[in-house]
Amino acid sequence: MSAIMTGDLGALLQLSSPALPVGAYSYSQGLEAAIEHGLVREAATAQVWIGDALRLVLGRYEAPVWWRLRGAWDANDPARFARWNEAFLATRETRESRAETLQMGYSLQQLMRSLGDEAVTEMPELSYPAAHARASALWRIAPAAALYGYLYGWAENQVMAALKAVPLGQVAGQKLLIALRPVVDEVVQSAMHCSDGELSTQAPMLGILGSRHETQYSRLFRS
Repeated sequence: MSAIMTGDLGALLQLSSPALPVGAYSYSQGLEAAIEHGLVREAATAQVWIGDALRLVLGRYEAPVWWRLRGAWDANDPARFARWNEAFLATRETRESRAETLQMGYSLQQLMRSLGDEAVTEMPELSYPAAHARASALWRIAPAAALYGYLYGWAENQVMAALKAVPLGQVAGQKLLIALRPVVDEVVQSAMHCSDGELSTQAPMLGILGSRHETQYSRLFRS
């Protein structure tokens, strides 16, 4: 992991914080449906579900795409940035998952503009990884550290969703985060060296559960 200066660390913590007003807390990304169907029942199965999602879903596509988006922005290549943003949006399998990434991307884009840090033309359909990669560049956060923060923030949001919906206690949640730290680091390292030919969005169970969540009778989350 790249060493970062104290000021950069503050920016990283702010961008990765659950207090960032982008609405992440309102989404479970299929976890609530997995709980409804008995796949996640307690801390052990929650750890398996979240860890597998990190390695097999985010690790195979979302994280490597984030890395490409950040590289395109740093290289001042708007066409490549737009192309990877469009590619990510095209892989959202359900109405809820597409609406989620667009809402969070829009909210982060508006936040950056409100903070006076957005100096580019607003993109009408900006995915959340694209908005986050751009924000991390504007705040001059080292790419590897920013990607770690992106993934850790995702894992923390999943744990918070599990605390509410399983439900789990606060201590169990902290134990989950400790167990997930090395997984996050593993996914960062993999994403940095993933070739285009290795990118994969194959996660049929997640797609099925995401579709089922759209008609789930009782739910706390929007995905």
